[in-house]
Amino acid sequence: MANILVVDDEMGIRELLSEILGDEGHVVATAENAQQARELRAAAKPDLVLLDIWMPDTDGVTLLKEWQRDGLLTMPVIMMSGHATIDTAVEATRIGALNFLEKPISLQKLLKAVQQGISRGQEVTRVSSIPVRAPIASTDMQAHHLVTDKNLPPATGIAYQQSIPASLMSADTQFFTASFELPLREARDAFERAYFEHHLGQEGGSMTRVAEKTGLERTHLYRKLKQLGVEPGKIAKKGI
Repeated sequence: MANILVVDDEMGIRELLSEILGDEGHVVATAENAQQARELRAAAKPDLVLLDIWMPDTDGVTLLKEWQRDGLLTMPVIMMSGHATIDTAVEATRIGALNFLEKPISLQKLLKAVQQGISRGQEVTRVSSIPVRAPIASTDMQAHHLVTDKNLPPATGIAYQQSIPASLMSADTQFFTASFELPLREARDAFERAYFEHHLGQEGGSMTRVAEKTGLERTHLYRKLKQLGVEPGKIAKKGI
């Protein structure tokens, strides 16, 4: 069960989604505009938000940017629209949206996207609960498993001691660390780039298997890789 916020200016859409998700055992709150969404986001702290793009007061993409800017994008957000272009969908995912659903939304796609969103939120919660220790001295670095982002300038990359004991690490596990001084978007993009490159290398560049492994639809996966500048064909040839 999850707390879900549905934001849509159409009463019929709000009622339909609320009924469907309620039948699945979720607690659903609804908002008809961005102002109500702000208030419910602050009061209820939802586990997942279904956010319509076209609304009369403030559009969904602008609200998404606002949450990202203010550090309030702490929950997965799934965008919805019946008129948005591919560019709008790509922009939304670049800002931080997890997925994009085109109206009219089929029941199967809705439930699948919601489950993926809830699972992603739970993963983020588990990862954020792992303590991170202070930076370690350079003389001690060889005693720890450390990975820094190759795409970051040497001056900005900072390696942090992992709080997970080496005895619990598998041989093929990769850990990614980056500077806390980076803007949030750059740090997130750097992590996602390393994340997808890892899975593409593991799956030999197979988009189907990577989509299954990461829990993304192929269309969303293609958009995400294009946004990050990741080329599956080159990674498959390198075998990274």
